[in-house]
Amino acid sequence: MELQTGRVEFPGAEGQMLAARIDMPGHLPRAWALFAHCFSCSKDIHAASRVARQLVARGLGVMRFDFTGLGHSEGDFANTNFSTNVQDLIAAAEWLGAETSGPHLLIGHSLGGAAAIVAASRIDSVSAVATIGAPADAVHVLKSFDNRVEEIEMQGEAEVLLAGRPFTIKRQFIEDVRGTSVRDAAAALRKPLLIAHAPRDETVGIENATSLFLAARHPKSFISLDTADHLLSQQGEAQFAADAIAGWAERYLPPLPVPIIAPPAPDGAPIHVSETGRSPFEMALRIDGHSLIADEPVSIGGHDAGPDPYELVSAALGACTAMTLRLYATHKGWPLAHVSVSLSHAKSHAEDCENCEKGRKVDLFTRTIHVQGDLDAEQKARLLEIADKCPVHKTLMEPVLVETTLDELGQGP
Repeated sequence: MELQTGRVEFPGAEGQMLAARIDMPGHLPRAWALFAHCFSCSKDIHAASRVARQLVARGLGVMRFDFTGLGHSEGDFANTNFSTNVQDLIAAAEWLGAETSGPHLLIGHSLGGAAAIVAASRIDSVSAVATIGAPADAVHVLKSFDNRVEEIEMQGEAEVLLAGRPFTIKRQFIEDVRGTSVRDAAAALRKPLLIAHAPRDETVGIENATSLFLAARHPKSFISLDTADHLLSQQGEAQFAADAIAGWAERYLPPLPVPIIAPPAPDGAPIHVSETGRSPFEMALRIDGHSLIADEPVSIGGHDAGPDPYELVSAALGACTAMTLRLYATHKGWPLAHVSVSLSHAKSHAEDCENCEKGRKVDLFTRTIHVQGDLDAEQKARLLEIADKCPVHKTLMEPVLVETTLDELGQGP
């Protein structure tokens, strides 16, 4: 599939479908981060969404998901425990790895941070791990309902309030967290670890950061979140945490791609296209000294590093349309304040085309023109007519000949 920003689903460790969200910059991400949320929270908590937004602004793609039984994911929270959270995190990494080259950076908030430390050694693509307000041991989560622990152990389960919402906690959950040592996992971790923690965190005390830091091996780092609370409820605190994590992870992430500049055409032509060699379909375009990249979507074997050929043609049509309308409105002295054009391309069956062969598909460019300004209905109608007179539009509508020669000596670049 071609990965895009939006909601996705993937099978969790126990087979239930888990809900996730993909956030991407407007270009091929340099690297991918996988975010694990806090205990009884969801992928949409402010801390997760704000950190993701800031990482995307730094050029990273981010996946955040709901653990089994939480948020929009399937399953029964009562049947989960810390170990199943770790397994869900690994399942998320495997799904993301099948769609991308990542995850490269693993980020966990609170108990999600503890899960990230435990899971990291089992995710080969992860080159660095960052935690935010993480406990030094999973058993710390029992403090959220310590007045009910004895009852759960005696009766097998009980309903507790977590962040004002009722959850059923079973005895197996307590036994599981008691049997897991996050501190030992940090000591055994062979990957760079960043521990971000707020000194004023009243939910997971700063002593947890100290314990994790002492247990971990180098390279390890600590960043104080200063005035933040446990949930990073203030937007500025989440932004600071994300920027700090992105800056720290810089040295551990894949290098930024070297800009590709197409060589000049060997025959002096104003436009030249050359393979980059970085992926099967990536092409470097040189247009009168201007450099562009063209590629194909991931879904058909490309890396989506640039627009595909039809998108370039569509963009040419849009640019020509806007230029033509601007030229005409200026000539007429009309108050056209701003013009933009939206386009899409598809293959359409030719049933309604009088001059088309039966059963043949034709190229359909859908063009929507957006105009701003104090224009009357007659002026708008005229602009719509003028759009069809743009040179690229005329070229696409007329018979086109392409003369092709072959560089038989192979002397081209």
